[in-house]
Amino acid sequence: MSGRMMNKLLSVFSAALLMSLLAACNPAASDNGKAEAPLAGAKIGGSFTLTNQDGGKTSETDFAGKYQIIYFGYSYCPDVCPVDLQRLMQGLALAEKHDPSLVEKVQPIFITIDPERDQPEQLKQYVSAFHPRLIGLTGSVSEIAEVAKKYLIIYGKRQDDGASEYLMDHSRQAYLFGPTGEPIALLSYDGTPQQIADEIKQWVK
Repeated sequence: MSGRMMNKLLSVFSAALLMSLLAACNPAASDNGKAEAPLAGAKIGGSFTLTNQDGGKTSETDFAGKYQIIYFGYSYCPDVCPVDLQRLMQGLALAEKHDPSLVEKVQPIFITIDPERDQPEQLKQYVSAFHPRLIGLTGSVSEIAEVAKKYLIIYGKRQDDGASEYLMDHSRQAYLFGPTGEPIALLSYDGTPQQIADEIKQWVK
């Protein structure tokens, strides 16, 4: 698939996602006066069993009772993924500094969309650069495809002319999920670390 076609698909996807979540993206006050989560009721997420950076198996049930920050990307990404992850994890670190109890409440998770290259040893080295508790997950090509579908992530390989390595085009979402796996909000991965910290503090209770 060409880069132009993938960019078009990503644009269509982003528009469709925005439209499907439009009502939820404008939090309304609930009966008790509190704002509802922007993604409340959205059909995002689900069960999975993948391979973690230590080579063991990790399932969504391992995070029961914890909030989760989930970002999809790949370790060979030359620019977007590391910048997004750095901002997200800096935001989490700021939120934890303000409220140390968040260390026990929030689990950051990085799921690769490039399982052919992102083996556990590669992920372990990669995630350690961003946050000491960031978990990296990989799996077979089919396992990653299944998880990506559940989390509304689209992606594909792109081989530029003259390049020795392929790149991965993928949609960019940073999700915040609740303790029972319910979608809460899209974190502003392109915002400042303080803005991200404020979003985390707003929804994590």
